[in-house]
Parts: sequence; structure tokens; C-alpha cells
Amino acid sequence: MLRAGPRNLITDVDGLLVGNAGDDRLRSGVTVVLGERPFVASVDVRGGAPGTRETDLLDPSCRVDRVDAICLSGGSAYGLSSTDGVMRWLRERGRGLAVGGVVVPIVPSAILFDLLNGGDKEWDWPPYRDLAYQATGASARDFALGNAGAGVGAKAGNLKGGLGSASAVDPATGLQVGALVAVNSRGYTTMGGMPQFWAWALEQNGEFGGLPPPKHGLALAVSHDRADLTHDPADAARSDPRANTTIAVVATNARLDKASAERLAMMAQDGLARSIRPVHTPQDGDTVFSIATGMHDLGNDPLALAELGTVAADCLARAVARGVYNAATLGLARGWRDVFGR
Repeated sequence: MLRAGPRNLITDVDGLLVGNAGDDRLRSGVTVVLGERPFVASVDVRGGAPGTRETDLLDPSCRVDRVDAICLSGGSAYGLSSTDGVMRWLRERGRGLAVGGVVVPIVPSAILFDLLNGGDKEWDWPPYRDLAYQATGASARDFALGNAGAGVGAKAGNLKGGLGSASAVDPATGLQVGALVAVNSRGYTTMGGMPQFWAWALEQNGEFGGLPPPKHGLALAVSHDRADLTHDPADAARSDPRANTTIAVVATNARLDKASAERLAMMAQDGLARSIRPVHTPQDGDTVFSIATGMHDLGNDPLALAELGTVAADCLARAVARGVYNAATLGLARGWRDVFGR
């Protein structure tokens, strides 16, 4: 069994850096996954209301086979302008796809909806390209979770959502897997009214509280009580079922082509199903990118990709729980620790 890496972050995958930039007044932010060199990537979209940019080129039938960064942003469709900030930072350093005498940075992106969370959204121009430029410049192997980057203004069912990450590595073989997620789900990440996360069985080293097993007979309890979500008419984001979307990146140092990377993204979506209920609803825009840095040879094992996808899904489920566990109360969105007193 693979274990959490030294940071327990997606940056335990060699060659990746992550940068965050957020604004508490805005209650929104941007997270950038930056490659030290271009990487293979693909994507899988399961939600019914996605907001994305440059995802078509990730199809295995399309020509571009390397990308420079992945951008996750708040701001709904306004947040798609965050890509411009990442591209500017890359272009200034001569990084991107060479076309004649110019370079074109390739930066697929996805957004979540956080426009109704009480932050100041009265901008003239959306601030996301500036936040993204700042986030890219701040990219490093260590980064904050919870109310950070794209998770600043997120909610998760009845709790404050946030940015989460987790990893799994095998020192014996050198295989590395990691996940990064901005949790802004309509569904719940905990088991009804209990503090245990749906991802409880996958926890490593007490990474989201180290709680005891859930009470017998209640493990499948899930709240569908709309009154619980609309108790405060001022909490518009909680009462509007369209104010959602969970966006994520899974990564590995394995050598994959685009078709295999697409399968990795598809399998990794199961991590959302293991940690959020309900998920992939008509109102969510759930999107998972996959990254393969190509530093580790999987060999000719026909089961290797299936096993890799399973590990990625488990990492993503753990990252979801870590994102909510580390999120602090912001406005009317109460953090897990405040709700459960832990």
C-alpha cells in the first residue's frame, strides 16, 4: 500500500509546484499547478454545469501533447480570466508552445462558483488575472490548505469548503501520486450530522482528525434536509443549489500518453464519489484534470494503469476531506472544527 509522501501534498510528485493567491475581502482566490517543465495532461468532466478553458485540446485526438500549468479559480465564469495571468507569467519567461517566432503558454483551467458568499464582488474588471499572476509567482513545493487559493470562498454542503491536497508514494519503486482539490460541493463531505468524513476509511496518519469509527448503523446516513441549508435567508450561496462545483487535479510521475492520462482522470473522479454525497449533480461543474510528469516507467504491467487510477481516486478522496478539515469559518460558512468542536 502506498503511503502519504513527506509533505502529503500534490507536490510530492517530482516536477510540480503549487501557488495560491486569495483575497479575504473578495472571498475568492486562485490556485495554480505549475510544471517545472511541460507535462502530459487530460481531463474528465462529470458535473452538469462546468466552467472550463482549453479543455478540448486535452482530448487524446488533439495535437497539443504538453501543457505548462493548470489553473483553478473562484469567480464562476469571471474566473476564467485567471488563465491570462498564468499565461503572462509564463510568457515573460519564454515558456510555452513554440509557434514560429512566438511562444503560446498552454494553461487549461476550471472555475467554481463563489459569487454569493458575501464577499465584495463589485469590481470594474475581474481581479482573477492579477491573482493568478501572483499565485504563479508564488509557486512552491509547500503551500497552504483550507482557506487558500481557489478554496478561499468555497463551501461544502453545510460546512466551509476549502483547498485540500494529499499524496501517496512508494519509496521502493519510486512511484508518486498526488491530488489537489478546491471543494465547493452541493453535497456533504461528512456522514450526516457526524464529524466523520465520508473518506474516513482512507485516512492516513490522522490527516483529517483521526476520529474513531462512525457509529454502527449510521455510516450511510446522508442529509437531504433542505431546511438545514436554508435556515438563514442571508446565506444565499447555501440556499441556491446552483452555487457549487468541485474542481481538482490528480498527478503522477508515471510516463503516460494522453489517452492513459484521460483514463486516469476518469478513474480519479471516483475519489469525489467516495468523499462527497451527492456529487456530479446537474448543478455542479465537477472537473478533474490529470497530470503525468513522465519520470517513472510503469513497464508492461497491464494492471498498472488500473492500480494507478485507484490510488489517484483514494488520494483525491483524502484531499477532499483535508480541504474541509483545514477550512476555517468565514462569514456564514462555519468550519468543521467550529461545528464539531474539535
